[in-house]
Amino acid sequence: METFNSGGFKIAYDDINPEGKAGTIMLVHGFVTNRTENWKRLGWYTAFERKNYRVLALDHRGHGDSDKPHDPEAYNRLDMARDVINLMDHVGLEWANVMGYSMGAHLSLSLARDHAERLGYLILGGIGGTMLPGYKRPDTGRPPPNMTMAEAMLVDDPEKITDPTQKGFRQFAINQGEDLQALAACTQGKGVGVTPEEMGKLKAPTLVVAGSHDHLAGDPKALADAIPGAKSFTVPNTDHFSAIPHVGYKAAVFDFLEGWMDEDLPEGLR
Repeated sequence: METFNSGGFKIAYDDINPEGKAGTIMLVHGFVTNRTENWKRLGWYTAFERKNYRVLALDHRGHGDSDKPHDPEAYNRLDMARDVINLMDHVGLEWANVMGYSMGAHLSLSLARDHAERLGYLILGGIGGTMLPGYKRPDTGRPPPNMTMAEAMLVDDPEKITDPTQKGFRQFAINQGEDLQALAACTQGKGVGVTPEEMGKLKAPTLVVAGSHDHLAGDPKALADAIPGAKSFTVPNTDHFSAIPHVGYKAAVFDFLEGWMDEDLPEGLR
């Protein structure tokens, strides 16, 4: 682990830099998790190392080994996206391929909009059609959440959380020993998301990936259709959490990076 200063906060990161590398991938993790749990433990470091990629992965503010402020103003999403660019500057990297998951995918979309010249290929995991206005979410049969995510992070008794997704995030945070106050503040951070009109102007070659049962993300193809030339892959029989380590996700990513998705492929790889 190494650290650097970004916007006054200590940001932890890993930099695995092989000889004769095939390219560089910047890994941008999701909410509640961290670089080790989201990427290393689930096999992504090894997968990229085997392909001889340089791997850069940071812990966001409020997560992992990075600083954990309790002020929501510290979590402006544009500042968090800027941490990624600052890391690239810190290691002397002009551009990189970027893969983000969930919250990290939202930040990666902002990078594609605001720092297009710093991105090569863009891989967006754990997001999909629910980002688009008018998208019809599938009926899960569940009642709406009885509290915000910030409240779920801080409630005294987790059994008071009725939404299973929120309860899952809370339990995962506890299992990882994360700072619940920092995570609650993170959910309250401000930021300007990428609009459908802005998506239509993105230049980076893009792949959108989500699990077939990921109700948070929705259909990845719906989002891919909003981005010029983007491709999509649905990870079979997985939800928001179980899609990340799936071998199909990894295969789709390398097919995309190596150009195989430009060929005629079976249904599901478009």
